[in-house]
Amino acid sequence: MMSETTESHLAPAYGRLLTLLADSPHVDVFLDQLVRVAAEVVSPAAGCGMTVRRDGPAFTVAASNDLAARADEIQYGADEGPCLHALHSGRIVEVPDLRRDDRWPRYREHALELGIACSLSLPMTIDGETLGALNLYATEPTAFDAKARRQAVAFAEQSSAALTVILRQAEQALVHQQLTDAMASRSVIDQALGVVMGQQRCTATEAFALLRQASQHRNRKLRDVAAEIITQVTGRTPQPAAEFVVSRRDD
Repeated sequence: MMSETTESHLAPAYGRLLTLLADSPHVDVFLDQLVRVAAEVVSPAAGCGMTVRRDGPAFTVAASNDLAARADEIQYGADEGPCLHALHSGRIVEVPDLRRDDRWPRYREHALELGIACSLSLPMTIDGETLGALNLYATEPTAFDAKARRQAVAFAEQSSAALTVILRQAEQALVHQQLTDAMASRSVIDQALGVVMGQQRCTATEAFALLRQASQHRNRKLRDVAAEIITQVTGRTPQPAAEFVVSRRDD
C-alpha cells in the first residue's frame, strides 16, 4: 500500500494522466506524453521508454529522450536486458548498479558505453496480461532509492489503468468507423440494386446476382461497381450514408 507521502507526491501526476486521457486524440500521443511524465515524476530518471510486444518482436512505442530510446534498442539487438525480462516475466526488474550486474552481458557492455548505470523496468499489465514495460534509466548507480521505487511502481499501476481506458476507447472508435463504413457500402449497393431492378425489370435477388457477377468479372469491389452504376445514371457520385450512431436510452 502506498504511503501518504507517496500518494501526495504522485497526486499531480495522476491529474496529468487524467488530462492526457481527456485531451489525447490518439494512443501514440498519449504514450508519448506518459513517458515524459514518468521521467519527471520518478527522479532522478534520465529517461523513460515504453516497450511493447504483440505477436512479434518487442519495440519501443514511446521514449522521453534519445538515451531511453537507444537503451531500449540495445536490448532488442542483444535479445536480452532488464526491460525484456520484465516484459517476459511480468515482474519488476531493478538494476541498482549495471557495473556490478552480469545477468545480461551482451546488453551490459553497450549500455555502459551509452552511459546507463541504473535502471528500473516495470511491467504494464492490462486485463491480466503483460503487454508492455515502462523502463526508467539513470546515469548514476543506485539512483532509485526505496521512495523512488515506490513512486515508480504506483505510477506504473496508474498508467496501466489509464492505458486500459484509452485502448478501449480506440477499440470502440475503430468499431464505430467499421460500422459507419459498412453502412456507407450498404447504402451505395442498395441504391445500385434499385437502378438495376428498374433497368432489367428483375427482382432484388436477381439484381444482386448481376452486381456480384460484374464485380467478379471486373475484379473490383462490389461497392465500387455499385458506385459506378449510380454515377452513370445520376451524373453524381453516391451521397454518403448518415454516420452510425449508438442509440442511448434515457434512464
